Amino acid sequence: MAIVDLVMPKLGESIMEATILKWHKKPGDHVSMDETVLEIATDKVDSEVPSSTEGVIESLLFNENDVVPIGTVIAKIRSENNIPEQAPLNNIETPSAGNWENKEAEELSKEVPYQPPHTISVAKPSGARFYSPLVLNIAANEGIGLAELEKVPGTGNEGRVTKKDLLEWIAAGKPSLIPVQSPTEQNPPNVTEEREETPVVYSGNVEVIEMDRMRKMIARHMLESKHTSAHVTSFAECDVTNLVLWRDKIKSAFEKQEGEKITFTPLFMEAVVKCIKKYPWLNASVDGDKIIVRKDINIGMATALPTGNLIVPVIKDADYLNLTGLTKKINGLANAARAGNLKPDDTQGGTFTVTNIGTFGSLMGTPIINQPQVAILAIGAIKKRPVVLETEQGDSIAIRHMMYLSLTYDHRIVDGALGSTFLSAVVKELESFDANRSI
Repeated sequence: MAIVDLVMPKLGESIMEATILKWHKKPGDHVSMDETVLEIATDKVDSEVPSSTEGVIESLLFNENDVVPIGTVIAKIRSENNIPEQAPLNNIETPSAGNWENKEAEELSKEVPYQPPHTISVAKPSGARFYSPLVLNIAANEGIGLAELEKVPGTGNEGRVTKKDLLEWIAAGKPSLIPVQSPTEQNPPNVTEEREETPVVYSGNVEVIEMDRMRKMIARHMLESKHTSAHVTSFAECDVTNLVLWRDKIKSAFEKQEGEKITFTPLFMEAVVKCIKKYPWLNASVDGDKIIVRKDINIGMATALPTGNLIVPVIKDADYLNLTGLTKKINGLANAARAGNLKPDDTQGGTFTVTNIGTFGSLMGTPIINQPQVAILAIGAIKKRPVVLETEQGDSIAIRHMMYLSLTYDHRIVDGALGSTFLSAVVKELESFDANRSI
């Protein structure tokens, strides 16, 4: 019988590691081909890892809650199939500082295509302590030199500084700490040990709630976005009376004909796609001093989960879908998100994001850019208001369906003129909606 390696699968272009949530098997258990061995989680979505062969679990190489790089061997299976013994893998083996250096130097650099144009160069250390390209890039953006980086306490393998360690250290105001020594060095005499942290005492009648895993990831993602992009938000109001009346008129027939309920979201998405084609720089990302204009239009739609958390499934190739196709795709992704059935690929590859905050009654907002994108559009609640209408017979006051749109964009490449022009184009597209349009 051969020993087969079960490796942490690749779950998307920008995902470099995953957390083991739960092992469904233990050493000695029988496992069938494609049977679930464990559950894993990334900052995008949870997933199951199936067995690549039929056999018996020989060993589990990581514990639950361990964070494991993509491509790392996580378990060994004694296969019952007649296959040759696997040769040792050069690039996929139990992690060590050396292996992480080779793999992450190549792959993690792809995770951060949106670094600012002017960065401070941070030399790679020659000592035993390894820093990933992601950590070095964040340090460069924050103006943290190598000597200062050595003071950051690491919780990773062999004291390695992770992205989380560095961001928490920055958020804490870069406290002065004793430099971290390599594992091979001995403490010199008369070195004062780092003082233990004093537990925080909260006054008054409070309830302390620990963030769940997804909320921690959302918090880090939002903080990183603010550290990366120069956020600017523009606002506009929009008369969507024709759109509202048309939907009210056809929604019953649409559901009967297509088997789907039509919401306002696909109508908004349709308008956004048309405007992105006119202004492609809103469908871009930043790589150093280069602007990467995306030819594929993949629209992310921010979706609230029953837990109160947020996830952003992506409508791939939205410009190839008609209104019916957009409706079915949006409803399918939203239902899968709320049921926890999204696949890893469903949250990858977004080039622009739309968030419908009006669903929860908000009139307007200042959304945070979903990196590495350069813009996000927030759609407010539709409200009836008295509005002055200009006609050939003169001005008049009428009750109209009005809403606010807010566009947050990365001022590094999207100036106010372009951002405002794009937003005005979306408004014009919605206001000129054909109320006599057929389904």
